[in-house]
Order: sequence, then C-alpha cells, then structure tokens
Amino acid sequence: MDKLKQMDSFVSVATRGSLTAAAHAEGVAPAIMGRRIDALEERLGVKLLVRTTRRISLTHEGSAFLEDCQRLLADIANAEASVSAGGVKASGHLRITAPAGFGRRHVAPLVPRFRELHAEVTISLNLSDRVVDIAGEGFDCAVRVGDMPDSSLVSVRMADNRRLCVATPQYLKRHGVPEHPHDLARFDCLVLSSDASQTRGWAFRVPRNAQGRQTDSAPRGAASAQPGDSEVIHYRPHGPMDCSDGQVLHDWCLAGYGIAWRSTWEVESEIKAGRLVEVLADFAAPPNGIYAVFPQRKHLPLRVRLWLDFLKHHYGQSDFWYRSPSPAGTPT
Repeated sequence: MDKLKQMDSFVSVATRGSLTAAAHAEGVAPAIMGRRIDALEERLGVKLLVRTTRRISLTHEGSAFLEDCQRLLADIANAEASVSAGGVKASGHLRITAPAGFGRRHVAPLVPRFRELHAEVTISLNLSDRVVDIAGEGFDCAVRVGDMPDSSLVSVRMADNRRLCVATPQYLKRHGVPEHPHDLARFDCLVLSSDASQTRGWAFRVPRNAQGRQTDSAPRGAASAQPGDSEVIHYRPHGPMDCSDGQVLHDWCLAGYGIAWRSTWEVESEIKAGRLVEVLADFAAPPNGIYAVFPQRKHLPLRVRLWLDFLKHHYGQSDFWYRSPSPAGTPT
C-alpha cells in the first residue's frame, strides 16, 4: 500500500506541477507529499522530479516512470470497478496511435465522441506514419491499414480497405480514360516519392490466359475472376509530380492534375459526391484490412475493450466511409 500511495502521490504532483496543488487535492500538508516523493526516489535510486522554489519538472526517468504509473493505477481502478456493484464505468488513461492521414480523418473525430460516453477516460492520440512499437512505447492500441506482418501483437480486423485509381471527371474528359494498367504510362500519375512507402508500386489484379501468362487486356468484369485465373502485379508509374505526403497527392488529384492511387477510406466520400471517378476498376487488387492492434494481454483494461468495441461499431457501418470527414471534435 505504501508503494501505491507513493506512486499515486508522484502522479498527482507530476500532473499538477506542484506539491502544494497535489497536497491540496488530497487534503494533506505539502510536507507529507514531499516525504512520499523523497521515499519513492530513495527506494528507486533515481531522481524523478527536479524541484525548485518556482516549479517542478520531470527528469527523463521521471517522464518514463510517470506513464508506467498512470497505466498501472488505471488498471487497478479498472480491476476494482469490474468487480464492484454496477462496475461498468471505464477510467484511466488511453494511449492510441494511428497513421497520420487515416488518423486525422477516421480516428481523431471519434475520440471526443468516445469521451462523451466515458467521461472518466483521458486519451492521448499519436498520429505518425512511423510504425510505432506499441508495446515498447506504452501504447494501448494502434489502428493500422494494410496487411499485418506476423508479430506477437494481437490484431482485430475492423474493416476492409481497397486501393483504387481515381481522377476528376474534368481530367478524364481532357485526357481520356485508361483501359489497362499499362495505359497509365500515357497519363499524369501522382505518385509517392521514392523516400515514402509503396516502393513496390501500384497493385493490380490481371487475368491469365489459358497458358498461365498475363493477358494485355481484359473484358469488363475481369475483377470478378477466380483467384486462380488472375494474379496481382505491381506497376510503378511515373509522373510530372511526386510527393512524400499522401494528403498532398490527394489534394493534387482533386485539383485535376492527374490520376492517383488512393485508399477507399480517403476517397469514398468524394466518389459518392462525384468529385472523383474510379478508373481501372476491373483490375482492382484484392482488399487488405483496417486493423486495431494491441499487445498480448490476458485481460485487457476495460477502457481498451470499450474503445475496440466503439471502433468496430463505427467502422462496421456501411455509410461511415462515405461521410465527408469532419474536423476532430466537431459533432456530426
């Protein structure tokens, strides 16, 4: 109990930035909070806080220890709530990470809605195109798009995601419509630069002929061919403009500068509104997935389980991906 009290006091002081404020919140003298911090630092053999007459700041060790303490105290609170009368109320801190573009559109707007349902949960959302080590960096859950590599992480498929070629109606009216992936050599393709992802190029499913070789053309409806009658190829188009940021490519495409290869989560609403048109649909590659990923745990904290259920509910709605993205925090 002394250890937990010391950790609880450390979290209170660190998050409030003051011994006095933490002591006032608990109804004790600041000297008592100071003694708890001193005892904790002595037990651990490291300095967690740098205290001056004006302010308190965390050391490097203190920052790392703070996240661990918050997670541990929240897990204890959830464990107690789960066995108490009516204990279905989630609490504690939820740390989520997601790819930047996808996260801005389809994770960030859901965070405030989740908090409206679970007001005692605080949330940190990290948006990064870097593949975050969620176990090593203390995240509860990651949302990821694409095929999942083998790992010790647990992944739950939330929705399907396809990649498709799109352009504006105006661009296609001026330049024509490609009928085969090879035709893309004659068009302005908006591609990710070589220092970004998609190094293998754009994926298409093309039919084989009776001898098992690729055919140069395919009748309409080829996308429904049996897997044994077709294969996935990767084509690396070139164009007059490239960029390392997918959102910029999306904006260029909407402005009518060429054909882009984008995910359904990014362009479904614009296709429905008629601002973009899908081309080469007969050659679309099989879908990959949108996943929620989390570390191996025997018992997931309640806040994580509720967040996973919340994501699955929204991502499972057929019209979710057709809605125009709303700013984070804006009710819809």
